[in-house]
Amino acid sequence: MTEQLLDQALVEEATKKSGLIWVRGAVGPERALWHVWHEGAAHLVGDGPGEQPLPGLTDGGAATVTVRSKDKGGRIVGWTATVAELAPHSDAWEAAVAELKGKRLNAPDGEAMPERWATECRVLRLEPTGAMVASSSESAAAAPLPTPATTRREAPAALPRLLLRGKRRRK
Repeated sequence: MTEQLLDQALVEEATKKSGLIWVRGAVGPERALWHVWHEGAAHLVGDGPGEQPLPGLTDGGAATVTVRSKDKGGRIVGWTATVAELAPHSDAWEAAVAELKGKRLNAPDGEAMPERWATECRVLRLEPTGAMVASSSESAAAAPLPTPATTRREAPAALPRLLLRGKRRRK
């Protein structure tokens, strides 16, 4: 019993303090998602325009959550959760959205955000089941997900000459 209470406390404290949690639903890849810890569960908003994708997370389904250290980025704890989709404008939804709204950065619509979430997005509650995911000494690193975004292109062939020419003129 004491060990179970310690596990619950670890899950709650680690999840509260972490800015991101890694979540894997029944299908699909594990994704880093921003969240809010509220009333004993992690709450997420997504699957709408401009919001984070929530693939594989279905109402009544299961999810595996990995919490990382805010300092070093290493895995602290892993736990299983049941997924519940909150009905828009229900009491639980309103309470969760009030917390999520304060943590949402760079929202394009400000005060109209909760109404957009009600009509176009899903608000999910990930409630811990009490089962911990055993950590292993193996790396949990995964290949990046495919994306149309690019961060690096091949440097133009003339670039080294252009950079060196500027240094010669300064001398």
